[in-house]
Amino acid sequence: MKKVSFSEINKIAVPAIFAGIAEPFISLTDMAVIGNVTLNPVEALGAAGIVGSFLSALIWILAQTKTAISTIISQHLGAHRLFAVKTLVPQVILLNLLISLFLYFITATFATQIFEAYEAKGLILTYAVDYYQIRAIGLPLTLVTFAIFGVFRGLQNTYWAMKCSITAAIINIGLDYLLVYGLGDIIPAMHLKGAAYASLMAQLVMLLMAVYFLIKKTPFGLKIKKSFNPKLKPLYLMAANLFVRTAALNFAIYLANKYATNYGANYIAAQSILMNIWLFFSFFIDGYASAGNAIGGKLLGEKSYKKLWTLSKDISKYAVIIAILLICVCVLFYNQIGLIFNKDTAVLTIFSSVFWIVLLMQPINAIAFIYDGIFKGLGRAKLLRNVLLIATFLGFVPTLLLTDYLGWKLYAIWAAFFVWMILRGGILVVYFKKHYLAK
Repeated sequence: MKKVSFSEINKIAVPAIFAGIAEPFISLTDMAVIGNVTLNPVEALGAAGIVGSFLSALIWILAQTKTAISTIISQHLGAHRLFAVKTLVPQVILLNLLISLFLYFITATFATQIFEAYEAKGLILTYAVDYYQIRAIGLPLTLVTFAIFGVFRGLQNTYWAMKCSITAAIINIGLDYLLVYGLGDIIPAMHLKGAAYASLMAQLVMLLMAVYFLIKKTPFGLKIKKSFNPKLKPLYLMAANLFVRTAALNFAIYLANKYATNYGANYIAAQSILMNIWLFFSFFIDGYASAGNAIGGKLLGEKSYKKLWTLSKDISKYAVIIAILLICVCVLFYNQIGLIFNKDTAVLTIFSSVFWIVLLMQPINAIAFIYDGIFKGLGRAKLLRNVLLIATFLGFVPTLLLTDYLGWKLYAIWAAFFVWMILRGGILVVYFKKHYLAK
């Protein structure tokens, strides 16, 4: 048996890393610029963090069609039956667009009520609503783009997504500084709204590039057939299970931000920085999870179970190494990282006192994300749903309630996340060894 080579894995994983970190990098850039504006930086940072958390929740829940279509295409690629899903791609893209447009109008209309549920008040609430009204316009753009990225990944190609994402990130950085701070009398400083417009333009460019690669480089197009592809129903059943899973995931993040906001403006500002760094690391490591998803689905289509087991061990090892390297870099610049995002002493003190927990959990995160990716490639959406429900309601929530009662504040939030990730990764590893090593 010839195992999947290091170069084969990295051919998918490395571009996927750059593609994956572009979206959180855009958020981190926004946070860094927003946190250093002269106009109420602590409140602006807190508002951006709350909006970013809510937008991530929407995107993660709805973008599960990206995983579902990637799984189906990779399995059909392995079975040499791509012709059977040719009409599926444009149908999924259209449905994603319609669903996201509906959600945009609903959430934009009730933005004030949504962010009040996060305990946002006063200036933080005002900023959050203004920022969201602009950022949310990009919701349909992002969800259509992610569906197309799923097609690319199913074809074992993450290079095109990387090119789209890096271009968008560069545009966002340039526009952030230009629109937030302004350019003399030519362009007025727009502060928080400027960051929102910068993100929106970056998302539009990313979508246009993705559509170009889809039409020019793949066997798929955007022409809609009247009859539904027979794989559309199982795809959305898979996506529905992943919706529930991701809703539970975002419930944990919602609770974390709600509690942090309740602790005070300095705490939600520090939590916003911590969460965005955590998400950045997650997407960074997720490049290898994407390789596990794409290659795992292909191997399942080929019925190559022994290669699948070897793949899981190799990818896990590479992901843990990446996690350790990230920890080393952050330890080296531990006291400088917070200064990138904010100069407020109280915020930085809270951030520094908790950041070590975020770093300590990275190897555990790596294992959890890798097996998440592999099981997505295998189409095991129900299992992933159940694991997340167990981790959230039997791990995260009880830990948060107990440690918050003890007065741990942000320590409570990140202790809960630590337990959450141990359960997520541990259950999947045990299940994989039991059910796939035997094959």
